Formats: sequence, C-alpha cells, structure tokens
Amino acid sequence: MFEDVVDVLIYLYENYMDGETPPPSDPDELKDELTQAGFSHGEVDKALNWLDELAERLGDTDQAPHAPHAIRVYTDQEQRRLDIAARGLLLFLEQNGILDPVSRELAIERALALDSDALSVEDLKWIVLLVLMNRPGREDAFTQMEDMVYNTTPDLLH
Repeated sequence: MFEDVVDVLIYLYENYMDGETPPPSDPDELKDELTQAGFSHGEVDKALNWLDELAERLGDTDQAPHAPHAIRVYTDQEQRRLDIAARGLLLFLEQNGILDPVSRELAIERALALDSDALSVEDLKWIVLLVLMNRPGREDAFTQMEDMVYNTTPDLLH
C-alpha cells in the first residue's frame, strides 16, 4: 500500500501527465485503476480534489507585482509544516528563476493543503513540479524542475 496523496500525484504524473497516454475519461474508471494500483479510496479522492483545487487556484493568479528582492516571511503554521530544508528549497528555486512569486505562493498553498504534518523536500519538489506544469509561460522552469526531480545528482544552476 502506498503512503499518501503525494504518491497518488506522482503516479498520475508518471502515467498520464506526460501527454502520451490520456487518463481514462470516466472518473470512476480512473479511481478504480488507482485503487487497483494499491492506493486507498481516501487518498485517491484527496489527490483528485487536490488537483481540482490546483486548477481552480491557477485561474486566480492575478496578483500585484512583488517588489524586487522582496523576502517571503513564513507564518508560524507554514514554518511548522515546511521545515528549514523545504523553505530553503523554495528560496533556492526562486533565486534561480525556477519559481516566480506567484508560483511560489501556489506551491506553498498546495503544500499546506496536504494532510501531512511536515513535508519532505522530495514531496515539495513534486508539488512545485505539478504547479509549474500547469503555469503557462513557465515551460523552461518546469523543465529545470523536472530535471531536479528525476536527477539524483544535483546540478549547479547558473
């Protein structure tokens, strides 16, 4: 049995989101496939709701521009759920142009939407990847993030 919602999201990404094989058009058929793959009904429902909410949030990305060199200050709840390594990853991604402020906020919001008390850096990478995959105009950032997710040897970003 798989562990959590992120595992379902990874399965969906690796099996359907590459554009080569479309997911089943019937939601019940997709749910059945996921449960046959070893995911619980609850985790499948949560993952599909998470993706639906991501799609809704992507439509609400009209935000005021951020001041250059602004620093994101995390709330106490965000600090509890996103440890120093996770916050460091987000800062690294933003400083290297992979995340823009809107994508960063979407990634934080989607990370906090998961039921997990604390997220691993690997889980956060997947969340960022899914956010960037759905952001028009961020294709280069998505490609860099995909390389980061799949490469076990970290590359230096320039």
